[in-house]
Amino acid sequence: MRHALDRVQAFDADPQARATIADRFRWLAKVTGEDAAIGKLFESHLDAVGIAREILGDAAVALVRAVDPSQGLWGVWAAGGPAGAELQLAAGPDGGLVVSGRKCWCSGASGVSAALATARDADGQVQLIAVSMHHPRVTVTREGWDAVGMADTASVDVLFDTVPAWPVGAPGAYLDRPGFWHGAAGIAACWHGAAAAVAQRLRERVQQRGAAADDLLAAHLGAVDCALSASALALRHAAAAIDAHRAGGPPFGRREALQVRGTVEAAASTTIDHVGRALGAGPLCRDADHAQRVADLAVFLRQSHAEWDLAVLGRLAAQANETLPGDNAWTL
Repeated sequence: MRHALDRVQAFDADPQARATIADRFRWLAKVTGEDAAIGKLFESHLDAVGIAREILGDAAVALVRAVDPSQGLWGVWAAGGPAGAELQLAAGPDGGLVVSGRKCWCSGASGVSAALATARDADGQVQLIAVSMHHPRVTVTREGWDAVGMADTASVDVLFDTVPAWPVGAPGAYLDRPGFWHGAAGIAACWHGAAAAVAQRLRERVQQRGAAADDLLAAHLGAVDCALSASALALRHAAAAIDAHRAGGPPFGRREALQVRGTVEAAASTTIDHVGRALGAGPLCRDADHAQRVADLAVFLRQSHAEWDLAVLGRLAAQANETLPGDNAWTL
């Protein structure tokens, strides 16, 4: 967790880091390429800060200080869980809110200082809340995470027992804000950085062999080069489109986010496949760093909903009118 916080502090100290979304994406890809687990925690913290600022504006600073005076890492825990694994909000004795229940998929639970989490209010609506992880009635379990890949994120279940909670915006604000889909695209930048790191072993092998590299090995690298180049282009286009949206231009919404996520996921899966077929079992069994990167990326990609997202995207594509300006995703 300390390494993730180091990356956050370096990001905050970089005057260029927030200049454009492309700069943010480059940071996400770079950190995740170095270590996918650290990249995931780094992305979650930046997302938490961005969500609070988008919903609360200037009041976000006061919220962060009230919830987490230590100024540590934040997480974002908005994924659903099985039946019965849901947080419930209720009125507290001091007039504030308290939260109780089980929250699943809590990345970095053992190391973050605070988190934004989704819960159900008394009317059954989804309410985003902020909670401190230092409260004595918060229990970080060892349940819900047995994966080898991304093991250092420790995305376990967390139990809350009448823990003070701060509302972040009105019910529904988390999903209704424009930045929801901007953040969804940011995850793809992480996938891209991790995939490029996996591909590096294959590129090094071809470089080492030089003219002696056989055509089969070079062909696998060529396939990876096509995939990652397309992934990078999609992310650059998405970054520019998000910047334009924030400046009052055409919206960057669900379809656009699913397009870039689908493109990058496909490129990352292609990369894992070609690198494995080209290099064989050797690096997966004898190169611990490479094996961990592959395992991490395979788990990280499942943050995508795969064909479920593609089905949504297909319906959106069918509804699109490609003759209208701003809806010409297939037109050169």
